Amino acid sequence: MSAMCVLELLGILFSIGAWICSLATTIMSTWLTLSTDLLPAESYELGLWETCVVQDLGILECRPYDSLLGLPPDIKLARILMCVTVATGLLGLLLAIPGSYWINSCNQGPEGLRVKRLLKMLGGILCLVAGILGLIPVSYIAHLTVMRFFDEAVPAIVPRWEFGDALFCGWTAGFLHLVAGSLLVTSCVCLQEEPCTLQMPIPLPRRHTYVHSTTTPHRKRSMEYV
Repeated sequence: MSAMCVLELLGILFSIGAWICSLATTIMSTWLTLSTDLLPAESYELGLWETCVVQDLGILECRPYDSLLGLPPDIKLARILMCVTVATGLLGLLLAIPGSYWINSCNQGPEGLRVKRLLKMLGGILCLVAGILGLIPVSYIAHLTVMRFFDEAVPAIVPRWEFGDALFCGWTAGFLHLVAGSLLVTSCVCLQEEPCTLQMPIPLPRRHTYVHSTTTPHRKRSMEYV
């Protein structure tokens, strides 16, 4: 297997993992967490779609936001960018898969290889865009959380929000998207002259059916007796 095939296979695998992490980050309600000594039996979670209360017994109660217009600007921006990230990553993955040499989606002539390289290039670029778009809301929410945590104007007795698991999952998704896009673009740009050594699919032989007519021999036999 050539280096180009290894790069594109790794790029597609990283892209699949990145898209799953992006989708999980968008759905998860643990963007920010809060716990206080006043209520040690409860902790709070803040997500893009709902807020949750986790009790000490493992009971989880979630409440969705009432309206989109009433959301804080940071949550609203993060929701929009994460939805765009998921859509962009999925589109890049759908373009990169048929652009791989181990998928027999196009003719294997010069035109087919050119189309495959174009699809893979577009898929890699969309993965890079998805990685950048996914890192923006996660890093922005983290920046605001750090600023509010160390805000000296807020009394020390007031509980503060801290990082949740969704932020780390979002950073992982953005990093994987950037790695996947770099691998796909590299397999197109740097190794475009190297042929892929994967075996070509063998076309199945066509079966020819022969239809034997039985009317002609009977006619010939009737002519002979006359």
